[in-house]
Amino acid sequence: MNHKLIITKNNDSIISAYFDGMDMIQVSINPANDDTILGNIYLGKVKNIVKNINAAFVEIADGRMCYYSMAENRYPIMANQSEQDKEMATKKETNIKIGDELIVQVTKEDVKTKAPVVSSNINLTGKFIALTYGKSSVGISTKIEDVKERKRLRSLVRPYTTKEYGIIVRTNSAFIEDELIINEINNLVELYKSIRIYGVHKSRYSLLYRTPPGYIWDIRDGYSDRLDEFVTDDDELYENMKEYLIQHQPEDKDKLRLYQDSSLSLSSLYGINEKIDAAVRPLVWLKSGGTLVIQPTEALTVIDVNTGKAISGKKKVQETFLKVNLEAAKEIAKQIRLRNISGIIIIDFIDMDLQKNKDILMSELEEHFKKDPIKTTLVDMTALGLVEVTRKKLRKPLYEQVKDMEM
Repeated sequence: MNHKLIITKNNDSIISAYFDGMDMIQVSINPANDDTILGNIYLGKVKNIVKNINAAFVEIADGRMCYYSMAENRYPIMANQSEQDKEMATKKETNIKIGDELIVQVTKEDVKTKAPVVSSNINLTGKFIALTYGKSSVGISTKIEDVKERKRLRSLVRPYTTKEYGIIVRTNSAFIEDELIINEINNLVELYKSIRIYGVHKSRYSLLYRTPPGYIWDIRDGYSDRLDEFVTDDDELYENMKEYLIQHQPEDKDKLRLYQDSSLSLSSLYGINEKIDAAVRPLVWLKSGGTLVIQPTEALTVIDVNTGKAISGKKKVQETFLKVNLEAAKEIAKQIRLRNISGIIIIDFIDMDLQKNKDILMSELEEHFKKDPIKTTLVDMTALGLVEVTRKKLRKPLYEQVKDMEM
C-alpha cells in the first residue's frame, strides 16, 4: 500500500494528513502563522513562589506568566549561577527564589483559565532520539518490542549519556543503522550546549529555541521508514520541508515531491476536506450495519457501539454481537487516532454473555492500539462492561482544530 504525508494550505491553515492509499488515518490542522509556544525554550524570571503548592510562577516573553512545579524541577538551569554552581547543578537540588532567571521549556500550553506550564527538564526531540536534561538514564520506547533490538539500541546510546542529560530512544530508531542515530545525538548535544552556554547570557524573557511548526513535527514524528512520499502543492511549504529534510533527515530528502497539477488541487485529489468533515461527526457507520457514536465531553470521551441494522434477522445473536464488536474495535482504534482523541476514553461495547468473547475483544482492541504512534493504554473492562482507555495528549483534538480553522 502507498503511504504518503500530504501537506497543503487551506486559507489560513496548514493541513497535514497521513494517507494509507486513499484512506486518511491521521490529520492535523495548524494556523499558517502558527504562534504556538509549546516546546519553546525561554530565559524566564521567577516572579512569585507559592509555598503551599510548592510551585513558582515564571514570566517569559510577551509578559506570559507560567506555572512551574518546584517538586518536579529539582535541577533548574539558572542564569545567575556561578561556574561552580553550574557544575554542581545536576548533583544537588537547587532552591529557586524570586528574581532568579532560569531556562525553561513550555510543556503545556494555556488551557482556558490555566496558565502555561514550564519546566527546567529540557527535552530536545529528534527523529530517532530525545535528549533529556536532568535525567542521566537511557529510556527505550515501549513500542520497540524486539528484545535484541532494545539491547542493541541501549548499548549504542549509553556512552553518550552524561551526569547532565540522558537519552530516550524513540520508536523510529528500531532497526536503523548506528550512524544515523549517532549523528542525531551529536546534533542534539550541540543544540543543548548552545542553549545552555549562550542562553544564560541573553536578556531576560528571550526566546532561546523555537519549536518547529506542526507540519514539520509530522515529518519528524511519523514513521518515515513506512512513508513513501512527502507531498505538498505549496512552494513555500516545499522549500521549508526541503530545508528541514536536508538538515535533519537527509536520508528522507528524496521522498519529497511538489505536486503541480493546476487542473485539480491536492486537497481535492485526496478528498481531504470531506474526510475531515466526516471525522468530526458523532456518527460512524460500520460495514455490518452497526454504528459508533463518539461524544467528547469536558472530562472524557464516550464511544457507544450499537448493533443498528446488524442484528436484523440474525439467529445466533451472541456470535453477531462479537462480530460487530470486533469490527467496532478496529474502527474505534482508527477513529481515536484520526480524531486525535486523548485523555480518558470510555467505550460501551455491545453486551456479551460469554467471558471468552470478552477476552477475544480485549485482545483484539489491544493489538489495534499498538499501531498508534501515540501511547494508548487499554486499562480494563469494568463490572458494567465498559472498557476504559487512556491516550497521551500531545495536541488538540481534531474537532477543536477544525473550530480554530473556522474562526
